[in-house]
Amino acid sequence: MSTLTTPHIDVHRGGDRMKTRVSWLDSKHSFSFGEHYDPDNTHHGLLLVNNEDVVSPGKGFDTHPHRDMEIVTWVLDGSLVHQDSLGHSGVIYPGLAQRMSAGTGIMHSEKNDAWRVDGSPVHADPVHFVQMWVVPDEPGVDPGYQQLEIDDELASGKLVTVASGLPRYRDRTAITINSSHSALHVARMPGDPEHGVDLPDAPYTHVFVASGEVEMESVGTLYEGDAVRLTRTGGQRVIARGPAEVLVWEMHARLGGS
Repeated sequence: MSTLTTPHIDVHRGGDRMKTRVSWLDSKHSFSFGEHYDPDNTHHGLLLVNNEDVVSPGKGFDTHPHRDMEIVTWVLDGSLVHQDSLGHSGVIYPGLAQRMSAGTGIMHSEKNDAWRVDGSPVHADPVHFVQMWVVPDEPGVDPGYQQLEIDDELASGKLVTVASGLPRYRDRTAITINSSHSALHVARMPGDPEHGVDLPDAPYTHVFVASGEVEMESVGTLYEGDAVRLTRTGGQRVIARGPAEVLVWEMHARLGGS
């Protein structure tokens, strides 16, 4: 794939995403995933996966392997139980940043946190989350896990750096990833028309509207599930039209080259 040298903005509407639907899962894929393959839609920058999943109570993804990938999970509603072969176990919920580095290989499961060990129900709600995969700097690193509560920081309505390997964000990053060219920012905006956030200026940027509705400079109205892929551009202002949550990947390299 050739490098684009001129600014380019590509809007992808949420309703056009590829979908996987089974009895317990409603999954929407921004890029090719699993049996859904489109050779013209495999990644943007270093971002290979941006899946929006809704999982029914008591259900989820059984233990399965990953390798050489930085996986960031961001919960929008409900709670998700993570367990892996390194002995990590935890519940992920809105406002909790979580990263798993697959590295040389790791097994893990992710399930809706709806049942206690004795089988009694905790709740009957689905869990709604976005899972994102980015390519690490190099293969074969030690697998790892990290999580951190950042709900207070998100209350500011500003663009909060959630996960990053970029040196410029070292002192204000919630969790780290093994990708020195990538950073994930999240803005949980209250919907004040005078309040907005400015996108980072980067060679590759991916903006995903996780909830609500926003206005983006030079693009227009974006609805829940919509995404924008920016190449060689950035700095646009994003303003929420009511409460909204936006996930922004800033990337300074792409798969296969700079």
